[in-house]
Amino acid sequence: MALEFNHAMIYVTELERSLAFYQGLGFELIETYPRAYARLRSPRGTTSIALHVLDPGMQMDAAREGMRLYFEVEGLEGFCDKLAGRGVVFEKMPADMPWGWRHAYLRDPDGHEVSLYWAGEKRLRSTQM
Repeated sequence: MALEFNHAMIYVTELERSLAFYQGLGFELIETYPRAYARLRSPRGTTSIALHVLDPGMQMDAAREGMRLYFEVEGLEGFCDKLAGRGVVFEKMPADMPWGWRHAYLRDPDGHEVSLYWAGEKRLRSTQM
């Protein structure tokens, strides 16, 4: 049996606002059901994400607690500069991390943590010396 991660569901409060954010990161729209759901494909590879509007009675804090989204970006600095030039606010612009990856941090419109990073081949290797 081979296990592969290729899809994630992200709960949102306003579909159009979140759709614009993730399309601004480069995700391509596959389908949408207005005011309820949208599915997008990564610009590279076959990974997809779904944006699902919270069901009545759901609380956003419970839906996002303990979650950070990671998107690997080749050419991280240029990509982040381009987003910042379009008004995207970063909590931290790209910086080297102790484990050898380079990360930038921001939040999506619903406050989900987003890490844009570049690890290259390091992503599949142990960081221990």
